Amino acid sequence: MSIYIFLFFLLSLSTAQDDCTPKPCSDHGPPICLPFRLKNHHPPHGGNTGFDLSCSPNNTATVLDLPNSVQVIVTNINYTSQSIHIKDPNSCFPQRLKNLDLSTTPFQFADTMYSFSLFSCPSTKPDFSYRVTCLDGDGREVYAEYGEGLVYDQFGLPGLPPMLSCRKMYDLSVPNEALHQADLQLKWHQRVEGKFLGHDLEIACATLGSFLLLVIFIAMYWFYRQKKIKRKDHLKIERFLEDYRALKPARYSYADIKKITNQFKDKVGQGGYGTVYRGQLSNDVYVAVKILNSTMGNGEEFINEVGIIGTIHHVNVVRLVGYCADGFRRALIYEFLPNDSLEKFASSDRDKRLLGWKKLLEIAMGIAKGIEYLHQGCDQQILHFDIKPHNILLDENLNPKITDFGLAKLCSKEQSVVSMTTARGTIGYIAPEVFSRNFGNVSYKSDIYSFGMLLLEMVGGKKNFDVMVNSTNQIYFPEWIYNRLDSGEELGIHIQDEGDAKIAKKLAIVGLWCIQWYPVDRPSMHGVIQMLEGDGDTLIKPPNPFASTNPTLATGQASGRPFNSELEVIVESE
Repeated sequence: MSIYIFLFFLLSLSTAQDDCTPKPCSDHGPPICLPFRLKNHHPPHGGNTGFDLSCSPNNTATVLDLPNSVQVIVTNINYTSQSIHIKDPNSCFPQRLKNLDLSTTPFQFADTMYSFSLFSCPSTKPDFSYRVTCLDGDGREVYAEYGEGLVYDQFGLPGLPPMLSCRKMYDLSVPNEALHQADLQLKWHQRVEGKFLGHDLEIACATLGSFLLLVIFIAMYWFYRQKKIKRKDHLKIERFLEDYRALKPARYSYADIKKITNQFKDKVGQGGYGTVYRGQLSNDVYVAVKILNSTMGNGEEFINEVGIIGTIHHVNVVRLVGYCADGFRRALIYEFLPNDSLEKFASSDRDKRLLGWKKLLEIAMGIAKGIEYLHQGCDQQILHFDIKPHNILLDENLNPKITDFGLAKLCSKEQSVVSMTTARGTIGYIAPEVFSRNFGNVSYKSDIYSFGMLLLEMVGGKKNFDVMVNSTNQIYFPEWIYNRLDSGEELGIHIQDEGDAKIAKKLAIVGLWCIQWYPVDRPSMHGVIQMLEGDGDTLIKPPNPFASTNPTLATGQASGRPFNSELEVIVESE
């Protein structure tokens, strides 16, 4: 409410101090605003010379004084086009303008200027001349000729002899319209100078001061709101940490964090939720310190990471060493994994060849076992919702570890489906049911879908959702793999060893099983592990997940082998 009152005050102030109030000489005269001023009515405005207007003695007309005592009547002022219309009180511009010089004024004629010579001639009218009737007199007539008095023929070409019977009066440089029209148009292009001098300076300062006060008021209100929100988030986190004291991860102060990271010297990564630095604990253990961005989220990611990772221990899940919640500063301390993420290897054919297909299969098995542990090995079922190569880190022995639980959700192991109000995850890895419940209910099968896309990316060495098959056509990569398997062709990914080709085919088939459109058609992670451990030759090719993506089909009615019964909707655990 205070902001609206202040805005109303500012508007009233600017209106009351408006220096462009129309003050015409008569009811039908033009409004007089800056840069013009009406003598004895408006205050002076500094350097805007040549814009002074006055009223005629009987206040019936607005008068503009031009050089050499030339006075004209102003009939209209257009402040948008910066032009004025003038007329001669005696309706004889050729006489009024004969001594006019506009070079010292801010004005110029709007129309093209021409040079004329005026001649007083006998009553016999010369050919091809402009008659200037307002100058006629003493039985003689006045005519205007272009240039130096030459008469032009009908084709506009000079050549006729000068008017020997006429007497030259004077030369005149005016627009052609001045010879036969009652009004002319002047334009001004001069920048309005001195507008902020004197009285106008006071108005400008008052308006600017009011605007600055408004900006300061809004800024103070915004900072107050932000501080209130951050305080609320801080209290929520502190309450959570009070219940967390018995758990193993250690709590550090922000001063400890700066010491561990050597004043944030070694930056190793950057993400949407913060920056990761390499650090070292007192016992020479290297760690990765993730400084959370205080402007992102409301503390939910911090609580998820500490509450979920801090309570579980698995060889294929990254270990949380400690955390920091010092005021509004928050950080997470993980074990340091020197070989970066799986994305580095999955997206590069060269790096993938360095690993070898056997190692890729081992990495896939490790990820699958880590996900199975999250789904079945904990007190509560943990749904990750962001399985992708970037969130799989590799240790010194290239063993995979799942990280980044900022989007994870908990639910009871006896219940299988989590209710969600908004989609979460990374485009390209999000299961269809997370976008639309017409495909089925959100459950642990959503992580299975993401894992399937990860497997196909490991096989293809390129992003699943943007792959060039040849120089002219582009196709969705998982569909391209399925089409080649369906037709009995090789995958065509430059594998020479027969054993490696067998591993690649196994990973592709398992990945295609995992990305079935309907959750009931996907295997559990236990079933995935069995397929990865088994002989690839015995694997059954899955139904075509791209044959029909019609979301109107009832859940469980899509073609393919169902791995479990239809799931029931439950509410996620707090």
